[in-house]
Amino acid sequence: MSKIKEAFTNGKAFIPFITCGDPDLETSEKIVYEMEKAGADLIELGIPFSDPTAEGPVIQEASLRALNAGTTTDKIFDMVRRIRKNTDIPMVFMTYANVIYSYGSEKFISTCKELGMDGLILPDIPYEEKGEFIDLCHQYGVDLISLIAPTSEDRISMIASEAEGFIYVVSSLGVTGTRTSITTDIPTLVGKIKESSKVPCAIGFGISNPEQAANMARSADGVIVGSAIVKIIAKYGKDAPAHVGAFVKEMKEAL
Repeated sequence: MSKIKEAFTNGKAFIPFITCGDPDLETSEKIVYEMEKAGADLIELGIPFSDPTAEGPVIQEASLRALNAGTTTDKIFDMVRRIRKNTDIPMVFMTYANVIYSYGSEKFISTCKELGMDGLILPDIPYEEKGEFIDLCHQYGVDLISLIAPTSEDRISMIASEAEGFIYVVSSLGVTGTRTSITTDIPTLVGKIKESSKVPCAIGFGISNPEQAANMARSADGVIVGSAIVKIIAKYGKDAPAHVGAFVKEMKEAL
């Protein structure tokens, strides 16, 4: 069984996101351990980028803090090497095509394999342009995670039928960020996806509290939370690990 599938075998999966290097890589590493201890099933590690188009202000600011702290892709890889000595929790990278291009696509994806990273999420690569990445991901056994948004409509079955790892269901239009309410008809959207794919579906964008998480989990196999966690890190800085752990525990229990 792929490690990502495993993440969905323990009830509804809770998938937290952090920006690596915010406020520094040492704190990011501690947060990963706390999130696992608190019940996270799969962890999404963001590689900061200077122009993260899918992100709202919270994660944009986290990217800036991380870059200003001197975070680089190589330093993040070193952090993952350390993490992998202590845990084999499923983990995926979330970043942008430019980060991979500038590193060298094959070098980046082969390093993911070597580090034991299980997947890759590239929000700025539309389905139609995934060609060069998907071949390398298949070559090195790294799942390229597909995103499906409320606007995907007639492309849903096409994207879903080729999806691997899990499907990232974008709950609402626009950029990431916490929302007071999510108005998309999620059950219908997930229902359409499920007609074409057996891959688990996790919902992200805008989920910020246990009530929303429980509500979304009724339709999907898992829930992804980023901005709400990044806000906690912004508030507490180096003292964030325990606070993030407490939040993750509350969210996982709600599922």
